Amino acid sequence: MSHTTFPVVHTPSGAVGGIRDDDGERYRAIPYATTPTGAARFAAPAPHPGWEGVRDAVNAGATAPQPVRDFGALDMGPYFGPGWVPGNDYLTLDVHTPAADDAARPVMVFVHGGGFVTGSSRAALYDGRAFARDGIVLVTVNYRLGVPGFLDVAGAPRNRGLLDVLAALDWVQNTVGVFGGDPDNVTVFGQSAGATLVGALLAMPDAGGLFQRAIMQSGSGTGAFTPEQAARVTRTAAAELGVEPTADGFVGVPDEAFVAVLPRLAGLDLRTSTATDPLVGLSPFSIVLDRQPADALLDGPAADVALVIGTNTEEGNLYLVPQNKFDDSQHEDVVAVAAQKHSDPEAITAALAAERPHATHGELRSALLGDALFGAGSARMALAHSSLSKRGTYVYRFGFRSTALQGKLGAAHTVELPFVFDIAGSDWLHGPRGLLGPEQAPGVLAQQMHGSWVSFARSGTPGWGAYNDSERIVRRFG
Repeated sequence: MSHTTFPVVHTPSGAVGGIRDDDGERYRAIPYATTPTGAARFAAPAPHPGWEGVRDAVNAGATAPQPVRDFGALDMGPYFGPGWVPGNDYLTLDVHTPAADDAARPVMVFVHGGGFVTGSSRAALYDGRAFARDGIVLVTVNYRLGVPGFLDVAGAPRNRGLLDVLAALDWVQNTVGVFGGDPDNVTVFGQSAGATLVGALLAMPDAGGLFQRAIMQSGSGTGAFTPEQAARVTRTAAAELGVEPTADGFVGVPDEAFVAVLPRLAGLDLRTSTATDPLVGLSPFSIVLDRQPADALLDGPAADVALVIGTNTEEGNLYLVPQNKFDDSQHEDVVAVAAQKHSDPEAITAALAAERPHATHGELRSALLGDALFGAGSARMALAHSSLSKRGTYVYRFGFRSTALQGKLGAAHTVELPFVFDIAGSDWLHGPRGLLGPEQAPGVLAQQMHGSWVSFARSGTPGWGAYNDSERIVRRFG
């Protein structure tokens, strides 16, 4: 019989009251920094002043300002969460722990995806019960999105959303011990945009000592915009909003206007004489760096961090199948994707078609999208990390095909998440519009993948051999 209690934990900022049941203890919406309002939206995160009394950590909290995203025939609500939930504090994190005691368990810190413009720790996919069941303290993090998080603005620090994640990791160092976690055994992991942020942390000098392991699920080590590309987005945003392209210019603009302007930034041509668009037009925001993380790993803690990195075999399907663009793809659509990344797109298209003679235009288009967004940048990161890390690089490929949308969704972007969190049997992931489709998902695959992540967090090895230039071992899931 389930028994529920309401434990109280005392943190350096104040007491929080959570909930305990058969699945462990949950503490939600704990601030790790002051929520940025007004001019502070374009400043580095500031420490939270703390609170008196016991703060409610039972109920889910506010989320960063963000637009509604529609993926056509596919229900992506479990991935994006409730969208923008306004409130006083949104630079918060959730903790799911077996028990708030002094057991010093492995800690895993999850950074959500959503194209740098959407997502939150409230998304149903990031259910921490299986991690708590297996002796892990799971921390899920919210960070600034869109204009406040990632617009590159003169007079403001760069990559403020990334600085938020860094501040959350600092909170983990100072606080996770009271939730039963070991601050000296931290694995940071992320998916999609969150994985690209993890890659940036690996090359960030200030991240040294904040984590010992990292996992990049379908991100990129080459996903950063150059300052020139970012300036193009900033000029367009300023013109659309009728302000100067500086921090002072943007300060008076309300969050509602920042969200409303996002569709008008879509589709910008960000190709320059020195760089292609790493997000091939899918998002006007990314981290902004002078060098790609895969080329700057020596600047950060990467040499002392073990890394698991991988992609799904049909990543690009997510951007084509639910929108009815997959079956309708033509040769010119394939060439258009190739043109985003290659100087001779016809030659690239012809070479891929020769390699895959039975592939449809939709399959070729999806393959090019997946490689451009995730595949090439993950491969480059794996090779770069394996050449310098003393802790090991572990590469995987996820190939389980979802039966969603008449079986066409396949091993698309995000399909691995229910297996990592060991919730693939949940009813709300199935059905006509569910991410995993009408058929039951293989429970053994969830055990394998989730088990590998837990093993990595505990010991630094996920259960297969390390990857290097001479021995390119790849673990295949599904």
